[in-house]
Order: sequence, then structure tokens, then C-alpha cells
Amino acid sequence: GILIAFQNYLPGRPFLSFDGSTQWVGLKHFIDFVQSPMFFRIFGNTIRLTFMGFIFGFPIPIMFALLVNELRDNKFKKFVQTASYMPHFISAVVVAGMVLTFVNVDGLINQIFALFGIKPQPYNVRPDSFPWVYTITNIWKSFGWSSILYLSTISSIDPGLYEAAKIDGATRFQRMLYITLPSMTSLIMIQLIFTIGSLISSDSGMILLLYNPATYKTADVIGTYVYRDGLMGGRFSYGTAVNIFSSVINVTLLAIANRISTKVADFGLW
Repeated sequence: GILIAFQNYLPGRPFLSFDGSTQWVGLKHFIDFVQSPMFFRIFGNTIRLTFMGFIFGFPIPIMFALLVNELRDNKFKKFVQTASYMPHFISAVVVAGMVLTFVNVDGLINQIFALFGIKPQPYNVRPDSFPWVYTITNIWKSFGWSSILYLSTISSIDPGLYEAAKIDGATRFQRMLYITLPSMTSLIMIQLIFTIGSLISSDSGMILLLYNPATYKTADVIGTYVYRDGLMGGRFSYGTAVNIFSSVINVTLLAIANRISTKVADFGLW
């Protein structure tokens, strides 16, 4: 599959042959992508959407796990956890349909805004609104499920540490700050490394369900471009080259993040 990025591949042709039927083109498709007038737009959109997801989405599961851990009513605690997990199990198609209905000019969001005197806007076709619609949707769908790892780590902390800190006069906030949070450091670093290693891999499936030609300006990313131009357009070699390009960047970022984590926090994946 990787080899076709260096060929002019057509379905039915062999990946490797010695009779000249395999047309090798070297780095042509990589060069064509970098020199394409679409390159800066789709690369910039990919960086913007993943960076917004990283800045706003990465800390929310951590904060949610810390807050849930502070709940004392076990029934309410279980209800909150279950409610937060539910969006993860809803089909992305259903979620996208709900969101597009909510952000329509006569949707629920505009009806709420109208109560505060804000004029209704067609957020589903506004390019400047798409990054926020996509980011909020992804956070809502995934934050509860992502918090499970953090909650399981918190549950393994020795209760004696909390009792000792309480006897010493530590407040609940201080116990959370100096016991709970440091105990989660290794997991947080692992998740951070993986997140940085996927900064060039936005959720193309969700974007395909949410975007439309009116929002291509801010919504078209590497994954959707590969799908539309590479797969649907029949340019299989070109699409493979674009995917390899993004994968190489992701692996490089992963290695750099792991190296920095090893130096700064004395913890890494390898």
C-alpha cells in the first residue's frame, strides 16, 4: 500500500512487476501536494482544528475527573459518570445530525441566543463558526469517555495519603493539588505525548459529516482532501502520498514530544 505513493497506480495493476507495467514516479506526488494551491489551506485548517481540540479538549477530561472525585454522594456521582459516557456511544452520524439541527438558523442554539437579543445566524454554513462547532462537538462526545483512565488512576491512590494530609490541616483543594494531581502525572504525560503525536490527524469522519461546500474554507483538512480528491477522484497514488506525508509529521512530533517528556519529566514511552 505504501509503494503506490511512488507510482502512477491504477486498480488492477500489480504493485511490483518486472515487465514495465508498474510506473514509478519517485517523489512526484509528494512534490505536487506541497506545491498545490490547496496545500496551505488544508494544512493550516488541519493545524487549527487539532490545535483547538488540544488546547480546549485535552485538559477537560482531567478537570472533570478531579471534580467527579470530589463528589461525596455516590448515587449522584455514578449518574454524572454515566451521563458523561453516553455521548461516546452515540453514532457520529446521529451526533452530526443533531449538531447541524441545533446550529441551524432556526435551531435550538439560535433560539437560546434570541432570548438574550442575539440575532439568529446560520452557523452551519458560516466558515468562521465551523472550527468552534467541530471542536465543541468533539469535546462533548469524548470528554466523559476520556476521563475513565484518569478516574481509574485516582481510585488507585492510597487513601492513607488523604487521611494524613487531612490530619495535617490540608483543605480539599490542597489534597487535590498535592496528592491527586501528582499521582496522575505519568498518565497525563502519556496522553499528552499521544495527543501531540496526532496533531496532523483531525477527526476527518466527523468533519465529513459536519462540513459543506460553504465551509470548505475553514473545514477542509488533509483527511477530507484525501477522501474527496484521492479516493473519490480516483487519484489513489496521490492520496496515499498525502497520507504518508501527514503520518511522517505525526511520527516526528511523537518522537520529539517523547524526547522532551523524558528530559523534563523523566518519563517517556521508551
